[in-house]
Amino acid sequence: MVSLDSRSRRLVAVLALIVPLSLVAACTAGSTTGQAAVSPSSSSAPATSPVASTPTSSKPAAPAAVITESWKSGAKYSPATPLSVSVASGTLTSVTLTSPTGKVVKGAMAADSTSWKSAEDLGYSKTYKLVAKAVNADGVASVQKSSVTTVSPNNLTMPYIQRLGGYTLANKATYGVAIVPTIHFDERIPNRAAAEKALKVTTVPAVKGSWYWVDDQNVHYRPENYWPSGTKVTVSADVYGVDLGSGLYGQSDVSTSFTIGRKQVTIATDTAPKSVNHVYVYDGAGKVIRKMNTSMGEHSGETVKGQYINFYTLDGTYTVLDHEQPAKMCSASYGLPADAPGGYPCEDIYNATKISTDGIYLHELDTTVWAQDHGADVSHGCLNLNRSNAEWYFQHSMIGDPVVIHGAKGAPKLAEWEGGDWSIPWSTWTSGSALS
Repeated sequence: MVSLDSRSRRLVAVLALIVPLSLVAACTAGSTTGQAAVSPSSSSAPATSPVASTPTSSKPAAPAAVITESWKSGAKYSPATPLSVSVASGTLTSVTLTSPTGKVVKGAMAADSTSWKSAEDLGYSKTYKLVAKAVNADGVASVQKSSVTTVSPNNLTMPYIQRLGGYTLANKATYGVAIVPTIHFDERIPNRAAAEKALKVTTVPAVKGSWYWVDDQNVHYRPENYWPSGTKVTVSADVYGVDLGSGLYGQSDVSTSFTIGRKQVTIATDTAPKSVNHVYVYDGAGKVIRKMNTSMGEHSGETVKGQYINFYTLDGTYTVLDHEQPAKMCSASYGLPADAPGGYPCEDIYNATKISTDGIYLHELDTTVWAQDHGADVSHGCLNLNRSNAEWYFQHSMIGDPVVIHGAKGAPKLAEWEGGDWSIPWSTWTSGSALS
């Protein structure tokens, strides 16, 4: 064996140390077997291979919510016109419309929150402020602020729902088959057609009828024939916010409902002096339920200050207008002074059923029973009855019941102003509509 001297042993030891360090350096650098080792600190090449970057994807922004209102800037609107707000590309979060005093107008939002509509009338001559808010699909808010102004009328008119004779047509009342609803305006109507379009009559079951203008303030309504018993009727005047001509607007809407009761028709024929005058009362089946003797108007008259006052009972179809207990009757009420021939002072007359606007009644008057029972006409137009008959008729007649009178030969016709609406032929009645 060859022994190594100390110098040789030191060289071998150094080499033994060098070899393991090279192997460690190769593993750290990621070298494969047989490849040269690369120092991590070398600046001649990167330690790792470069990696390509991935592009970042981005979502486009949602379009802005666009709010629009139903009115135009600067225009003036009827306070009865519903206002609306809508949104495109978004949903409404709130809509507030306020009056000049800060009162919030009632409104309703659509289920999908894309529109809003006012739910109450506005006031005349007012400017309302709108603040509407919405968000788009990204939640970005939009705000719309604007105003709307209502019209300023020159004047207002109030409609009153009445019946013949100027009496109030009572709500939920029951009337006879010849009831005539009327509308009275407290101002003259320049545009009847505009007013009539705002008037409505609804019936259950359906009954066709027509309006008839008596003058510029009064319009009446009836069907061609008597109302069927049991009919439910609602009369409405929806004139608020409606221009009735020349800047005249409706002051308020009004409505009344009533029911048509049992059918009862009264027919009286003046046959005096040939025979006794009779009043027949018929039920809905056409059966006579009461027969009464009567004395009717004298077949004559008086001239007072150049004006002729006739005493006939006028020929035509009347309706029961009222029941008075008592009625105060004076000849002066129709132009005949108490001290004139045929005149009489004021007196109380009982069981008086009024059938004309100018004072024709079926009433009690026992002092003329002799005339009632012998075919003599002695009244100034009324139908005199004995107490028993007058009481029965007073109790069993209904406002709106028709009373058909066949007057004596030569008797004048009952005029419309006296309550003769049912005496007007249907063709004439319908031609009285402003929409005919």
